[in-house]
Amino acid sequence: MTLPFAIALAHLRSRRRQTMVSVLGVALGVGVFIAVTGLMAGFQSFFRAQMIESNPHVTITDEVRTPAPQPLAMLHPEAAVVVSRIVPRDPVRGIANAGEIMAALAAMPGVAVAPTLRGQMLMRRAGRDYAVSTIGIDPAREMRVTTLQKDIKEGSLEALGARPDGVVIGQALARKMGVALGDTVAVSTVAGGESALRVVGIFRTGLEQQDLGQVYVALNRLQSMQARPRVVNEIHIRLADIDRSREVAAMAEGRWGYKAAPWEETFARILEVFVLQNTIIYGSTGSILLVAGFGIFNIISTVVSEKARDIAIMRSIGMPRGSVVATFIAEGIAVGVMGVLAGWLVGFVGASIMETFPAPGAEDPTQRLMVRQTVFTYGLAAGIALLSSVGAAWIPARKAARTDPLEIIRGAT
Repeated sequence: MTLPFAIALAHLRSRRRQTMVSVLGVALGVGVFIAVTGLMAGFQSFFRAQMIESNPHVTITDEVRTPAPQPLAMLHPEAAVVVSRIVPRDPVRGIANAGEIMAALAAMPGVAVAPTLRGQMLMRRAGRDYAVSTIGIDPAREMRVTTLQKDIKEGSLEALGARPDGVVIGQALARKMGVALGDTVAVSTVAGGESALRVVGIFRTGLEQQDLGQVYVALNRLQSMQARPRVVNEIHIRLADIDRSREVAAMAEGRWGYKAAPWEETFARILEVFVLQNTIIYGSTGSILLVAGFGIFNIISTVVSEKARDIAIMRSIGMPRGSVVATFIAEGIAVGVMGVLAGWLVGFVGASIMETFPAPGAEDPTQRLMVRQTVFTYGLAAGIALLSSVGAAWIPARKAARTDPLEIIRGAT
C-alpha cells in the first residue's frame, strides 16, 4: 500500500461517521439514478417495441415529396410564377405498377412486403356514427410485415380471408360501440357505398390511436366498397434488420419516385419526446450525484483544516506536492468507490422491487412495470459518481498542496 493511500484510509477511519454519511449520499444518488433511468428506459423500450412491431418498418405511399415542376414554371423559370391547387387528371389515386414494385422488393434479402389500401369509413351502431381509418389488407401477407395477429384478443386475422364481409376492430372501439365478436355493423364509405360487416376479430395494441380509430377489412372488399378496383395506395415493408430502414426507404424512393417513410420518420415526434425525457431524467438524477459530492468536499475540507500541521510536517520532511494531492484525491476515490458499490446494490434492489408493481393504467392486471437495467446505466452512474467524488476532493487537495509549511509551523509555535 502506497503512503498517500495509507494516510487517506487513516483519515477516513478517524472520521467514520462523516465517512459513512458521504458514502450513503453517493450510494443513494447512484441507486436513484439506476432505478429511475431504468424505469424510463423500460417504458421507452416497451412503447418503442409496441410502436415499431405493430407497424411496418417502411411505408411507401402514393405521394411524392416534391411535386413535379409545372410547364408554365419551366417555361419562365425566372418569372414570378406561382402555380397552386393542381388537380390530377386521374382522380383515382394509387401506386402505379404496385405489383412490380412489390415483386422487386420481395426479391431483396430480408425484406417482406404487403399491399394496402387505406381510406375513411363510417361505422354505424345504435344510431351513432364512428369515423374510422380503414385499412384493406391481404391477411396472409400482412402477418409478415406487422404483429397484428399477435395483438388479436378475440377471433382471428385469417377470418378476413374466409369471410368477405369480415372486419377486425380495436378493443377500445368495440367497447365504445358496444359490439362483440360476431356482431354486424353498418358501414358507409366516401364513395357512397353502404353495406354490413361482421366483426371477425378484436385486437389490442396498447396504442389508443390504433385501438380506437383503426379497423381492418379484406383488401378486395375495401377496393369494391370504395370503387377503386385493383388500387393500392400503400406498400408496407418489414425488414429483418431494422437498422436498414433509412437505406431501404431512400432506395425505394429514388427508384420509383413515391414517398417512402422509414419508421424513424413516421414516429419522429415521439422519438423527439423520448430525447427530451432522457435529458430531463439524466439531468435530474445526475444532479443528485453532484449534490453527494458536496458531502465529500465537506469531509475532506475538514480534514485539511484539522491536519494542517501534519501536512506541514510531511511537506517539511520532503513529501512532494503531488503526494499531498494524491492523499486527498485517494480519500475522494475511496468514498466514491464504496458509494458506487453500495449504490449498485441499492439500484438493483430498487429496480427489482419496482418490477413487481402493477403497471398503472394497464387493462391486464398481470402486467408489471418494465425496468431496463443495462451495463451502460450502471457504468454511467459509476462514472458520474467517481467524477464528482474526484472533483470534490481535488479542490481541498489543491489547497493543502499549496500550503507553506514554514508559516503553519511558525503559527503553531
